[in-house]
Amino acid sequence: MSADKKKIVLKLYLHDDKAKTKAMARVSSLQGIDSLAIDMNEQKLTVTGDVDPVDVVRNLRKCWYTEILSVGPAKEEKKKEEPKKEGGDKKKEAYQDYKSHVTVYHCVQCAEENPNACVTC
Repeated sequence: MSADKKKIVLKLYLHDDKAKTKAMARVSSLQGIDSLAIDMNEQKLTVTGDVDPVDVVRNLRKCWYTEILSVGPAKEEKKKEEPKKEGGDKKKEAYQDYKSHVTVYHCVQCAEENPNACVTC
C-alpha cells in the first residue's frame, strides 16, 4: 500500500438511483481510484485511492452540489461512535437542504441613477 493513498469523504446531493449510477461512473473514470462507496441515506460518497480530492470534486460539481467532509489516510483506527441525537438533526438537515438550493440576489443601484437609493459601503 502506497503512502499516497487517501480516503476522501464527500457530501453529495443525489436524489435517486439513476443519479447514483451516473456519479459512480464519473468518479470511477478518474485514474488512481481503488474503491468507491455511496451511502444514499446519509448522502455520502467515500473514495479510496491515490487521487487528488480536487479532481474528484471538480468532476462531480459539473452535475451535483458537492462538499468535502474529510480527507485522510486510507487506513484509520476504529473509533467509538457517539450516539446520535434524533431531535435537532432533522431540522438542521432540512435547513441545510433548503439553504443549498436558495439563490440570493442583491439589487445594486448607483446613487447617481437614483438619488433616493440607500448606499452602503
